[in-house]
Amino acid sequence: MKILVVDDHPLILAALAQLLPRGERPVTVIGAADRDETYAMLAAHPDCALVLLDLAIPGTRGLALLGELRRGFPRLPIAVLSATHDRATVDAALAAGARGYIAKTASGRDLVLAVERLLEGRTCPRPDLARAPVSPGTGIAMAPDALGLTQRQSDVLQLLAQGKPNKLICRDLRLSEGTVKVHVSAILRALNVHTRAQAIAELARRRVATDLFARP
Repeated sequence: MKILVVDDHPLILAALAQLLPRGERPVTVIGAADRDETYAMLAAHPDCALVLLDLAIPGTRGLALLGELRRGFPRLPIAVLSATHDRATVDAALAAGARGYIAKTASGRDLVLAVERLLEGRTCPRPDLARAPVSPGTGIAMAPDALGLTQRQSDVLQLLAQGKPNKLICRDLRLSEGTVKVHVSAILRALNVHTRAQAIAELARRRVATDLFARP
């Protein structure tokens, strides 16, 4: 059983590829980063059982793409998976035909259970709106020391969250590869995770906006 994740963040895809197969159903996670890739992957995988769609897709508005997919693939269940889950956005997505709405801040267990309900042809519960950001792109402003990170470690975290490998982080920050590895290890310890994919999933769970780590 195949699930298409439409999200331009490679670490989100990696995190879901690790998490979703832990459910009761054997699933394969495939990914698309934009509108064109979404259509290409659906053409290449006509047996896709579910689409998880982020609303922040480059080159298009997420709700517009949702509407297109609903018209083009009326039998394919599509659910939104987004860090933005205020009432207006959730209502708009459901009105546009989303089978369900899953917050990226959901626990791994809740996310897996929501996906299993969708694969069974059921809807999933609405996200907890009380803790939702008030507008798209809003996160919790968290100073670097709130995570126990130095400013340099926060710089590394910002690039890590963009999906950049160590070599590019070295280039961008003008650090040695050994120094970057030390910083990455410290970041994983601070977040109590073991992999980069788990780190970005944890940032999403805490609703940390990594762009807030940038130096003024």
